[in-house]
Amino acid sequence: MKGDGNLRRVALGGVLLLLAAMVFAGGAQEAEEAAEIAPECQLVRFVEVNWMDIEATTATTRLVLEGLGYETTSEVVSVPIAYQALESDDADVFLGNWMPSMATISDAFIKERGTVDSVQTNLEGAKYTLAVPRYVYEAGVQDFADLINYKDEFGASIYGIEAGNDGNELIQQMIDEDAFGLSEFELIESSEAGMLGEVNSATRNEEWIVFLGWQPHPMNTEFEIEYLSGGDDYFGPDYGAATVHTNVRTGYAEECRNVGQFLENLRFTVEMENEIMAAIDAGQDARDAGHDWLVENPEILEGWLDGVTALDGSDGLSTVRAALGLQ
Repeated sequence: MKGDGNLRRVALGGVLLLLAAMVFAGGAQEAEEAAEIAPECQLVRFVEVNWMDIEATTATTRLVLEGLGYETTSEVVSVPIAYQALESDDADVFLGNWMPSMATISDAFIKERGTVDSVQTNLEGAKYTLAVPRYVYEAGVQDFADLINYKDEFGASIYGIEAGNDGNELIQQMIDEDAFGLSEFELIESSEAGMLGEVNSATRNEEWIVFLGWQPHPMNTEFEIEYLSGGDDYFGPDYGAATVHTNVRTGYAEECRNVGQFLENLRFTVEMENEIMAAIDAGQDARDAGHDWLVENPEILEGWLDGVTALDGSDGLSTVRAALGLQ
């Protein structure tokens, strides 16, 4: 009987060892699968609009992802095309959803059709509304309602940026609805650079101009400008106070969880964007400007890379620091 008990104990021990081996093997397989990045997630496709702030944030974000081992691409398009690209699975990420002004375009994709997801608010403290040079402001144009009183001085023109932009749409809506008597005005569509060229020319000669302004942007330090009150129904309260959101094609953050975690962590500041944009405005390439800022401010990476791994499964923070040449 004693021998039989020993045999039973040996047999039981063998079963336990076998079960333990199976559990270990299963856990190892799960860990391996968790660390594995699906091939379709190894390339992150951005869309961006031709605005300096989105150029700055997109370039900086791509640098960090590339430091993690991902490949990235980016296409410069108009706002409507950016959302169409996300909806049709031709792009993955858009960092430039300015709200509330862009709701006129983005709501159809995010709220109505559900083909685009909003992942995170990546910037607070932004501003987006009509602006004038300070000498025009001091001459009496301080509110949207003042514009009609100086129609001739403005040449009955309001300068916007590229066609299809949400800010342009809001200006055109005001004109179409004769808000503030603006039916007598015309929207002049251009590009960011083209519009700012007109502002530069006007301010050098102290001529009158009203244009679409925003911050963060170097225009706020390059020119002495003031933002107009009274546009709450179109650009939102507090002189067009805005937040900027990260949008992705629907389901992307769940499909590509590591990148999704990074995008959830990703937040910028007005000061950061102003500093990178100032370098771009001075002639530096956006990627170089983003790289230099990250090297000078590496502490931001700790929050951005919390819970994020490199493509090979190694620690994300140390991998990116090494890629940036940080000790």
